[in-house]
Amino acid sequence: MNNPKLGATILVTGGTGFLGAYIIGELMQKGYAVRAIRRQGAIPFFLPSDIREKVEWLRCDIRDPLGLEDAMTGVDAVIHAAAKISFSGRERRELWSTNIEGTANVVNAALERHIPRFLYVSSVAALGRTGGSEEVTEEKSWEKSPYNTNYAISKFHGEMEVWRGIGEGLPAVIVNPSTILGYGDWNNTSCALFRSVYNEFPWYTEGINGFVDVLDAARAIVRLLESQINGERYILNGDNWSWRHLFETMAREFGKKPPTREATPLLAGIAWRAENLKSLFTGRSALLTRESAKVAAGKTFFSNDKILRLLPDFRFTPLEETIRMACQHYLRTAQP
Repeated sequence: MNNPKLGATILVTGGTGFLGAYIIGELMQKGYAVRAIRRQGAIPFFLPSDIREKVEWLRCDIRDPLGLEDAMTGVDAVIHAAAKISFSGRERRELWSTNIEGTANVVNAALERHIPRFLYVSSVAALGRTGGSEEVTEEKSWEKSPYNTNYAISKFHGEMEVWRGIGEGLPAVIVNPSTILGYGDWNNTSCALFRSVYNEFPWYTEGINGFVDVLDAARAIVRLLESQINGERYILNGDNWSWRHLFETMAREFGKKPPTREATPLLAGIAWRAENLKSLFTGRSALLTRESAKVAAGKTFFSNDKILRLLPDFRFTPLEETIRMACQHYLRTAQP
């Protein structure tokens, strides 16, 4: 059997990331031992202390092949969740290095160590965008398109490394989460959406995107790790909402003014340039960039039918509830 037994040791790459921390929490609650790769910097504050203290933390870079082989010694499964997420053109080199070369290293180390179970956290971005309105399923084939961001391209090629590993005998399954929402460090990743709404970011679009609760994503990932499924990928998506509806719902929960300026193509160009200039002075990554403006303008609906057919008892949290709980956490911890 490929699936790990309770008490088995699971290696999590990207353990200090937003989703990675919640995956660790889910594994610990289910009785697994966790070894996690961490970058320089603090362990996530939103990971409960009783869980943090039980994790075997390793300093390792996924761009270090030998370090990865050492990290995989004696483990029963690997969840590869480490990734660089950015929509800034200035970080293209790091996207390639982490998401493609780093993933190739993780796959190679897993093959070398004969890891019996492997799960890769990809992204719906790896399925590609073609512009206009479309429904995306797992059957979608990648197409070159001006709507694909550098992040999407890097995740597509990273996923290809995993498919290559599967072809070489790696017992792996792939998940493609949509935009992940929940409570975390709102200076990073998709958590920054909450910070921007709290600060009354004025822009919205009528574009449509998929969103998933971080706890739901972690639960689905562990369920798939425990399954016998190999050589398949699954979209993890709770709801498809317009960005306007998302921002208005967040603003209501925060008691803040909702965005009032529609970012038409012309105004979006002005807005992302202004945000880019502001980021140079604040030192914070801009929420709105040339690439994120492309994503926000599209109308993409992501299907979750395949994962629900596999796990008929699984339920995604309604997005209203995800937003309400996250906003309450952000307000309660005085993170603003």
